[in-house]
Amino acid sequence: MRSEGLEGRLPKGKSSEFSDLLAAEALAVMYSFANGLAFLLAPSATETTVEIGGVEEVLTDNAQLGLHGCLWELDQDIEKFSDSEDKLVATCLAYAEMLMEKLSLRAQTAPRLEAFTSVTYRVEADDFTIQGFTPSHKARGSKITMQFKEPHQVVGNHIAKYQSMKLAKMLMAYDFERRLNPFAELGGFIFTFMGDGAPGTGKTTLIQMMAGLINGYCETAGYAFRYQNFGIDNIDSYQGKSGQNAKAFIQNVLDPAVIGFGTIDDIDQIAGKRGDRQSSAGQQEVTAVFMEAFAGANTVVRGNCTFGMFSNYPENVDDALRQRAGARFLVDGPITRDDYIDILALLMGKNHDIPLGDHELYAAQEIKKAVAASFEGHGKPHEEGLLNVWERVSSEIGDLDTIAKVGTYLKGIQEADARFTGRAIKNITDAVKVRAMDFELPNEWMEEPDLFLFKSYDEKRDMIADLRQPITMEMVIQEVNRYADSEFRYADKSDEVAIENMVRDFGRTEEAKRRYVERKGD
Repeated sequence: MRSEGLEGRLPKGKSSEFSDLLAAEALAVMYSFANGLAFLLAPSATETTVEIGGVEEVLTDNAQLGLHGCLWELDQDIEKFSDSEDKLVATCLAYAEMLMEKLSLRAQTAPRLEAFTSVTYRVEADDFTIQGFTPSHKARGSKITMQFKEPHQVVGNHIAKYQSMKLAKMLMAYDFERRLNPFAELGGFIFTFMGDGAPGTGKTTLIQMMAGLINGYCETAGYAFRYQNFGIDNIDSYQGKSGQNAKAFIQNVLDPAVIGFGTIDDIDQIAGKRGDRQSSAGQQEVTAVFMEAFAGANTVVRGNCTFGMFSNYPENVDDALRQRAGARFLVDGPITRDDYIDILALLMGKNHDIPLGDHELYAAQEIKKAVAASFEGHGKPHEEGLLNVWERVSSEIGDLDTIAKVGTYLKGIQEADARFTGRAIKNITDAVKVRAMDFELPNEWMEEPDLFLFKSYDEKRDMIADLRQPITMEMVIQEVNRYADSEFRYADKSDEVAIENMVRDFGRTEEAKRRYVERKGD
C-alpha cells in the first residue's frame, strides 16, 4: 500500500486513509525523536534555561519530511540561542519539551494512532521506554548549588523546623517499585504546605535546611533527588508560556522516578488572585495550574514529593489556592531571649574572641522541648477575632471534649469568617493525622538503608504503623486553633490592606477634584 500510495496509484477511497496513516507515522516518529532527545540529554541538564519561543515546523505529510523539519528548526534554535555547552543542552531540551507538547495536542484529534499508543516499546541499551505520547523520564536528580543549613542553624521556628525535618524523612519512605509512600496510605503525609512570616524570619534558611536533609538522605540511599524552585522569572509575557512553565515545574517535581522537593518563593507575587485586575495574564495562568495540580480532580499523591509555598504576605494569595496548602508553617523567626543569643552567636561566626557568657548555646533549639511548648501554646487561639469565637462558644457549651462540641466551635468559626469552608476542615483533619505520626523516623534508618529504606513496601508500612500515636482531643483542638489562627491572621491583614488601598484611592480622588476645581477657576 505504501508504494502504491507514494506513486499515486491508490483508488480514491484508499487515498484518504493513506494520508491519515502517513500523518500518524509522522507524529509517532517526531514524538519519539523529541522524547529520546529529552531523555538522553537529561543527565547533562543544568539549572541553565533558554526561552526559544515556540515550535513552528510540525510537518505531517510524511515521517521523513516531518523529521527533516524538526532537525532544521532545532538547528536554527541552536545557532540563535547556544553560545555555551550549558545553553546548547538547555536549548535542545527546551525544543524537545515544546515539540512533545505540541505533538501531544495534535495527537488528541489525529486518527490511526492506535498502533503507536496501544503498545510499549523499550530500547534496552538506553533504558528508554516509549509509551505513546507520554514523556519518558530518566531518574536523574538536579544539580543543587544552594548552601545547605544544619537544623541548629534554624533559630526559632520550632514547629516549622520540626515538621520540615519529619517531612524530609517521610519522603524517604517512598517505595519506587510500588510507586507509593506508606505515609500517603496510612495518612499524615504533607503534599503541600505554606510557610509564611515577616521578611527576615528564616524562610530561605528553612528551605536550605530541608533540601539539605533530603539531599543527604538520598545520597546515602542512592536515590535521585530533584529540587526545583518556581520564581518570578518564570512569569512570561508570551500568552500561555507562564502556564507552560508552571506545568513543567509541577511535572518535574512529580516525576515518580525521583524524590522531589518543589518550592514557590514569594507566591503572592507569582500567582494572581482570581478577579484581581492588577494580576497579569501570566499570574492568572499560574494560579489555575497550581489549583489543579495541588487539589484537582486528577491529583494523585504518591508520596515521593512535596511542594512548599512561601510568602511574606500570604493574605495576598488567592483564598482557594492558599487553602490548598494542607499544612501551615508559621515562620516567625527568633522569639525568646535565648533565640536572639543563639542567632547572634551563629551569625558572628568563630573568628573572634568575644566570650559567650552565661548561656548554653543552642539549648533552646532542642526540638522536642521547643515543639512541645509551641503546640501547647495553641490550646487557646492567638488571634483576637478567633479568641472571641472561642470564648463565646466555650461559655455556651463548656469544655470542648467531644466531636460534637468541636463541630459547634468550627461552625462558630465559619459564622465569623465565611471563607472557613469544608476544605479547611479537611486540612485540619489531615494535620491531626500528621500529629498521629508525631515521631521522627530513627536516624539509623536513614544512615543504614537496609534497616528501613530498602525493605519491601509492606514491611515499611508495618514498621511505620507500629510507631503511630493515638489521636487525642488536645491534638484536635490545637490543630483547629493553629489552622484557624492562620486564616484569621490572613483575613485580618487582607481586609486591612484592602481598606488602606481604598483610603488611598479616596484620597487621590479628593485631591484630583481639588486640583481640577483650582485649574477650572483659573
